Amino acid sequence: MEPAESTATEPPHVSIVLPCYNEEQHVLAEVERICAAMDASGYSYELLAIDDASSDDTLARLREAATHHRQLTVVPFRHNGGAGTVRRIGTQRARGEVVVWTDADLTYPNERIPELVEILDQDPDLEQVVGARCQESGTHRLLRVPAKWLIRKLAEHLTNSAIPDLNSGLRAFRRTTALPYLRLLPPGFSCVTTITLAFLANQHPIQYVPIAYAKRSGRSKFHFVADAYRYILQVLRMVMYFNPLKVLMPPALSLLALGVGKGLYDVITDPVYIRNNTIMLVVSGLVIGCMALLADLIVRSRNGA
Repeated sequence: MEPAESTATEPPHVSIVLPCYNEEQHVLAEVERICAAMDASGYSYELLAIDDASSDDTLARLREAATHHRQLTVVPFRHNGGAGTVRRIGTQRARGEVVVWTDADLTYPNERIPELVEILDQDPDLEQVVGARCQESGTHRLLRVPAKWLIRKLAEHLTNSAIPDLNSGLRAFRRTTALPYLRLLPPGFSCVTTITLAFLANQHPIQYVPIAYAKRSGRSKFHFVADAYRYILQVLRMVMYFNPLKVLMPPALSLLALGVGKGLYDVITDPVYIRNNTIMLVVSGLVIGCMALLADLIVRSRNGA
């Protein structure tokens, strides 16, 4: 990774992290839209546009934009790291008290970024504001909508929280609150899911604001099967990390209940013989239950995130 292309002296209030990968056709329009909204808001800000080793002229477009916008800092990556890596490094480099994540593909209403920041500033107990999309406009919509609904409902059940939008890419949060969880971010798109679950699992309040979601410009980087699979794994991984009993204890108790019921049936049908599958059910339930208790003990004895 090369050094940033511009610097600022005064710490800004807001740091906007903008991942850019092969966005040459519209990245200038997105930069202009963000800067115009932030300039009109009166907030001091920096815009960290991170080029994730684009194969087109995205970096050249960003360097051109940096000559017109002093708040824009261009950070080029030598190797493609993924959206999660960009957001993690961007948040670590950010100097603002409030960090905003968004995308450069014209899908999110980035002119509303000041509104999210204002909501966060007005409530000192609030830790994150998420733009909750009112509709799904991506590719594979017929598959994405039910898949995301199932994953979201799983996350809501495991976190005991209402989550209108689990993986929205537009959000504002307090940097100091997020720093302990940055090491948990995966390199791909599920980083936004991770930061949501990390906040909810640790009782950091989140407010959801309804937003419109436009059709993206350029080619989508989302791969339905691979990314949906990673989303599910990341939801389970995060809940296991913070509350393993929520994941492991239900199957443990179910196996034990099934084993006990099967054992009673075995005794009734043949009082002197307990079948092998009954023993396996009971033992499996006990093993998973012990694992759940051990994992919970590790979580409770862990210091920090």
